[in-house]
Amino acid sequence: MCGFTGYLSQSSIDPSSHSESIIKEMTRRLIHRGPDSEGFWRDCDAGIVMGFRRLAILDVSSNGNQPMISHSGQYVLVFNGEIYNHLALRREISSIKPNYQWLSSSDTETLLSGFELWGIEKTIQKCTGMFGFSVWCNKNKVLTLGRDRLGEKPVYYGWQGAPHDEIFLFGSELKSFHHHPGFQKEINRDAVSSFLRHSYIPAPNSIYKGIFKLLPGHLLSVSLNSKKPSISQYWSVAEKFMVHNNPLSFANDTEAINSLEETLSLAVKQQMIADVPIGAFLSGGIDSSIITSLMQSNSTQKIKTFTIGFNQEDFNEAQHAKAVAAHLQTDHSELYIDSHDLLSVIPKLPELYDEPFGDSSQIPTYLISRFAKENVTVSLSGDGGDELFGGYNRYQITRKYWSTLKMVPPALRSMLARGILALSPNTVEKIYSSLAQNIKYSNLSDKLYKGANVLASKDIMSLYKSLVSSCNDPDSMVIGGNESNQYFDSSMEQFQSYDDLSLMMCMDLLTYLPDDILTKVDRAAMGVSLETRVPMLDHQVVEFSLQLPQQYKIRDNETKWLLRQVLYRHVPKDLIERPKAGFAMPIGLWLRTTLKEWADDLLNKETLGNQGFFDAKKIRERWLQHQSGSHNWEHFLWNVLMFQSWYQAIHEKN
Repeated sequence: MCGFTGYLSQSSIDPSSHSESIIKEMTRRLIHRGPDSEGFWRDCDAGIVMGFRRLAILDVSSNGNQPMISHSGQYVLVFNGEIYNHLALRREISSIKPNYQWLSSSDTETLLSGFELWGIEKTIQKCTGMFGFSVWCNKNKVLTLGRDRLGEKPVYYGWQGAPHDEIFLFGSELKSFHHHPGFQKEINRDAVSSFLRHSYIPAPNSIYKGIFKLLPGHLLSVSLNSKKPSISQYWSVAEKFMVHNNPLSFANDTEAINSLEETLSLAVKQQMIADVPIGAFLSGGIDSSIITSLMQSNSTQKIKTFTIGFNQEDFNEAQHAKAVAAHLQTDHSELYIDSHDLLSVIPKLPELYDEPFGDSSQIPTYLISRFAKENVTVSLSGDGGDELFGGYNRYQITRKYWSTLKMVPPALRSMLARGILALSPNTVEKIYSSLAQNIKYSNLSDKLYKGANVLASKDIMSLYKSLVSSCNDPDSMVIGGNESNQYFDSSMEQFQSYDDLSLMMCMDLLTYLPDDILTKVDRAAMGVSLETRVPMLDHQVVEFSLQLPQQYKIRDNETKWLLRQVLYRHVPKDLIERPKAGFAMPIGLWLRTTLKEWADDLLNKETLGNQGFFDAKKIRERWLQHQSGSHNWEHFLWNVLMFQSWYQAIHEKN
């Protein structure tokens, strides 16, 4: 994997060493994304500069270095990603142009050749892969940015500076922008409000005013003659959903299982192509186990698999992963970690993520990436299975209870919800202990409070929003904040005619998956120069899922039904069936113990007041309630702490 950065200037680029030092420093900040080589290209008269850091995966020779110029000289490309079907595209290009002379075996050259033959958008539509790229057209003097269909790879952009001296910045990560003198670094308070709700900053916004994230499945074109970016969508979840109400149909369940296995196996096989060592993350759950199974069945050698084990028994799944690995006969490695290992990552988070990011599973994700990097350069993961095949608890909650609950008068539901939310976590545990002795139920109060939010919802859209929110009143917490999630809200409107479950799953594909899950994995893995690939998000697998009737996703209260049936062909059922654990961290406990001093310092009333982003009184009130055990504000407080630590590391110390 790689990283790119650059800028388009209103005035001609200064050809002096000053201009050269700017792009070199911007590019140097991305060395973790590409430790193998660097490259630069600029056209001083046109006002365009591009920098690139390379992690060599295909054609590791210098022939694959970037920026790369097309054969005719029309296009200059910096490209972060992998085009898994690039060999098939090469054959197609060669059939049209039999005398075409390839200069490398890299997919970057394949892309450039496609751009010259078919144009940018048509080429991208032919591609299977993950990518973020920037391509300059020397002929038309137009810069085009592109992002893959599901958002595996990041692209940031935006105009900065005074009206007559503006700079258009673009790149893989925000950290490169900090080293351009035109970057204004003005924090977007509306984005802070959105962050408190979602634990991430929803696209297309970023933490900075005027800087945006390119949405998945979109292309952007901009030039000095037409400064307003022209954005177009080349792939859409809504367009692919059920293909105009004509879902897939199968003669029987066996045909459906065969079809999914064939589609997913092809994706896995394509993503195993690399000129460097490759492995897989294995948690022992359904998604990672099925990817590992298909990898092993497509390999003549033992696949390298990696698992993290936790010394806290409630969070440990390493023994399950070990059993799956033993059955599949992979070359398995496991690393056991304790709270000290987890806590040691926290100071690294602001630099890793560039923006405030509050998904606490970022911590073990970084640790397993660092562990895998010791042995491989590429690792496949099982991300995407929950969103595509109905794995999240919120889908089950909606399916089981919402159709009945929405028939109850809203006033009564709201009254019941207020009664539940008035109970402290300690009271909930005491009541439960007296009623259900010898039965252990983890995070009971959290589940009960989430249930209260379900009760209080007025419709399916408010239900979904409540289920994915860490804070339901963010504007009251952020001084000058006015939560603006236009893309999020308009997407829900787009899907309001869908059945309840489909609406939730499509929303997760558009928002939670790219902005939380894929952001988490990309930054954690690239922070240690590890490329991650996600076969579930091959667009042909995604389109298969979008056309799949719900009966194949959740059946007889069993989630991910069709995925399970494919997995059971490779791994015995008794090695898989157990409650879902995931990578959740005991943040609530840490904030009362190990992290208490660190958190109390960041949430100091004077510190909060001086920075001026949060209502210090309200934050302190929730902090003290959490310490007393009267409320569990772990997710809300963790978000505030992630903002505070980010702000201190990125703004106050620089």
